[in-house]
Amino acid sequence: MDHHMRILGIDPGLLACGYGCLAVTHRPCLVEAGLIRIKGRLDLPGRLCRIADDLDQILDSLQPDIVAVEQLYAHYAHPRTAILMGHARGVILYRCAARSIKVLNFNPTRIKKSVTGNGHASKLQIQRAIQKSLHLEELPSPPDVADAIAVALCCADTISRASLTTIRT
Repeated sequence: MDHHMRILGIDPGLLACGYGCLAVTHRPCLVEAGLIRIKGRLDLPGRLCRIADDLDQILDSLQPDIVAVEQLYAHYAHPRTAILMGHARGVILYRCAARSIKVLNFNPTRIKKSVTGNGHASKLQIQRAIQKSLHLEELPSPPDVADAIAVALCCADTISRASLTTIRT
């Protein structure tokens, strides 16, 4: 990755969506990270509108080249959670597609392994790994923000590895 690239990582949620934007040349640098907070008293359509509106502002401001989104993970005992989370994820994918922004999806185990070397790392291990790799003074928090930064780091690593493979072949 010799040219400057912006990767926006997003951790979807219905009460809070974390986001983290990296500028990547040879090594990633954190541009901005934050949280889209959704009021709990809003109904589902209201929450989805809030996510869409806030995401539009973030996309306008940060101008990412790629958006990296955490894939849904839901335990079979909680299928309703997966369905509800799918709505938030769908709004994010739609808003990116409407702007012709490439979206890459990563499963939680791959993200954890990419950032920490352990596919079953704890939230704290992820936060510490991000702090170290991006040379941050404090742990990234809350966990939704840390997860979004981790998705972006995983994406940067994946693109970097793909570029090396292309160069070598």
